[in-house]
Amino acid sequence: MKKIMLITGASRGIGAATARLAAARGYAVCVNYLKNRAAADAVVADIEAAGGQALAIRADVAEEAEVVELFNCVDRQLGTLTALVNNAGILETQMRVDEMDAARLNRILVANVTSCFLCAREAVRRMSTKHGGSGGAIVNVSSAASRIGSAGEYVDYAASKGAVDTLTIGLSREVAEEGIRVNAVRPGFIYTDIHASGGEPERVDRVKAFVPMKRGGQPEEVANAILWLLSDEASYATGTFIDLAGGR
Repeated sequence: MKKIMLITGASRGIGAATARLAAARGYAVCVNYLKNRAAADAVVADIEAAGGQALAIRADVAEEAEVVELFNCVDRQLGTLTALVNNAGILETQMRVDEMDAARLNRILVANVTSCFLCAREAVRRMSTKHGGSGGAIVNVSSAASRIGSAGEYVDYAASKGAVDTLTIGLSREVAEEGIRVNAVRPGFIYTDIHASGGEPERVDRVKAFVPMKRGGQPEEVANAILWLLSDEASYATGTFIDLAGGR
C-alpha cells in the first residue's frame, strides 16, 4: 500500500523537517503552506532532489472549504491518505491575559484548534474502516505549553494546545476500532521561526537555561518522534503523547 502523508504548515520548522524525513522513509508527501510559496517549493525541491515524491498545496487550514479542497487535491494528485500531521499553528506577540482582546483569542483558537478538527475530520473520512478505508495514523503537534501554561507570554497559545491534547485523547478512542491511531508530540523550546511571531526570535537561547538538558531542541528531533508514531513500530500506541522538551 502506498504511503501518503499530508503535513499542514510544512514550509518551515518542524513541518518542513517532518516532510523531508517522511519522504526519505518512502512517503509521498503533501507540503501544505499558507503564505510562503517559495519556502514550500524549496522543501519539495529538496525531496525531489533526493529521489522522493512531494507536492506543495496552498490552503488555509482554518477555513473549512479550503481544507476540503486540500484533501481533495491530495486524493487526485497523490492518492488515498495514510498519514496526517496536524502541524500548522500560530503564535502572537507575548502578552498577559489581561491585555488580550477577543480578536486575538479567536485568531489563535481558529488557527490552532479548529484547523486540527477539520483536518482530522477529513482524514478520518478517508482512513476509517467505517467509511471503507484501510486505516491510517494521525499525529497532532501540541506543545509543552499545554502542561506549563506559558504565564506572562502565551496563555492563549498554551490553552489552544491543551485543546489539541484533548482532541488527541478523544479522537483516539473514537476511532481506535476503525484502524486509525491518533497520537501527539509536545515539543518544548525548539529552534524554529515561530518565536519571531511572538516578538522574540532568540527566545530559545534566553530560556534554555531553564531546561534540564540546558539546550533547545532541533526540528529534526521532533520529526523523528512524529515518524515513529506514524510507523508500524508504534502499532499499539494511540492516545499517546511524546514530550520533547529536554526534561522540562
